[in-house]
Amino acid sequence: MSGNFVDYVKICCRSGKGGAGSAHLHRSKATPKGGPDGGDGGRGGHIILRGNSNVWTLLALKYRKHVIAGSGGNGGRNHMFGADGEDIILEVPLGTVARDAETGEVEFEITKHDEERVLLSGGRGGLGNSHFKSATNQTPRYAQPGEPGQESWKILELKTLADVGLVGFPNAGKSTLLSVITAAKPKIANYAFTTLVPNLGIVSYRDGRSFVMADIPGIIENAHQGKGLGFRFLRHIERNATLLFMIPCDTENIRKEYNILLNELQQYNEELMHKPRVLAITKSDMLDEELKEMLKSELPKDLPTLFISSVAQQGLQELKDLLWTTISEYKAIDQAREEDHFQGWGEEE
Repeated sequence: MSGNFVDYVKICCRSGKGGAGSAHLHRSKATPKGGPDGGDGGRGGHIILRGNSNVWTLLALKYRKHVIAGSGGNGGRNHMFGADGEDIILEVPLGTVARDAETGEVEFEITKHDEERVLLSGGRGGLGNSHFKSATNQTPRYAQPGEPGQESWKILELKTLADVGLVGFPNAGKSTLLSVITAAKPKIANYAFTTLVPNLGIVSYRDGRSFVMADIPGIIENAHQGKGLGFRFLRHIERNATLLFMIPCDTENIRKEYNILLNELQQYNEELMHKPRVLAITKSDMLDEELKEMLKSELPKDLPTLFISSVAQQGLQELKDLLWTTISEYKAIDQAREEDHFQGWGEEE
């Protein structure tokens, strides 16, 4: 999947120009000198982004550098309107963010299936001469030209949508966990930055329920300044409902490593601090109960913590239970917040 996973594209978009209005004057056998009957020009084609829950990557746009919409047709006689230009609809995965390439300003985000947003509007069609007739100018011999289309470079970025995001330093065991509790097959090796792109897997839970887990490339210190893989992977964490911090048990200072990870997320985006967090101490098959008790003194306070081993299948069911409970609570709070927002909005009206 890594070769086909594309989370960043830059494309040149050109919307269609509007059609010109017609300056036609009505002529027929019965009325050789009729009044204006020129129709309006059609609008230029839009460039539209449409959310598709069955698309997981921006691969389809990677080699499509220019996106050009159709131009509107010109108005005709007898008040005939010109045809609208052909719209170009680009299907993108949920979590796609559109931004202007020059200013870097975020324009919108696609988060729902079949949600459509106009990335670049087509030019308006020109008005026909019938709009300009008046008592003092009954036969205007002019019409309005169509508006030109817009041309702009746009950046599309994908922020992976998942219920659980795995956060940790390189070689913390994130890909191993994903490969054990899901059907995903991420690349696993004993060197840093084995994972270069996010990998998604569906975790099966009790009673046929499931949730999505995302393996995100490892964080290193000063990643928020662009070090390592920098912003290319940090943005994927923003869309995850719960953050699972993973730290190996043989780390010199577990609390210090956790604080470094937490600081990187805080420096990147303060809002990440409001997401629920769970800590998993990995590779725990090397520990006996006595060592686990000793390590508990190093662990951060007020944070749900589990000792797990992906290889030995230890603590994985307990981890699923804890993650499911955390996800459910977060979604319930989020839903209640949305209902309060809409209720307050209705009362204001």
